[in-house]
Amino acid sequence: MNNVASILILIFLAITFLQSGYDKLFYWKDNLDWLKGHFSKTPLKNHVPLALAHVLIMELLSTILCCLGAIELLLNSGRMFGYYGAVFSCITLLMLLVGQRLAKDYDGARTIVIYFIPAVMAVYWLN
Repeated sequence: MNNVASILILIFLAITFLQSGYDKLFYWKDNLDWLKGHFSKTPLKNHVPLALAHVLIMELLSTILCCLGAIELLLNSGRMFGYYGAVFSCITLLMLLVGQRLAKDYDGARTIVIYFIPAVMAVYWLN
């Protein structure tokens, strides 16, 4: 089992994005209402529904790829799905970071960095 750390990070990312995607999908209106206020003074103010849809799609893709990547690593030590899962996770987190910085929510941006570090580690390990 040489891939334990990579598998654990992929599971961590899958859980993170699965929960976040679930929340956006099943509580769309609540999320949209909150985000409209959050971005009301930013260039995104008229694009919140589209931005939320893009983030949801990226979170779901990240979840699927990370799950497939963990399974692939377990079954045959393959790294392709895990690598792309980690890359998509990083891109998703960067999208979220841009939003938080635009909204001047520096605590929120700082929190995203906590998730970004293991995602980048996964990209490095799975490359």
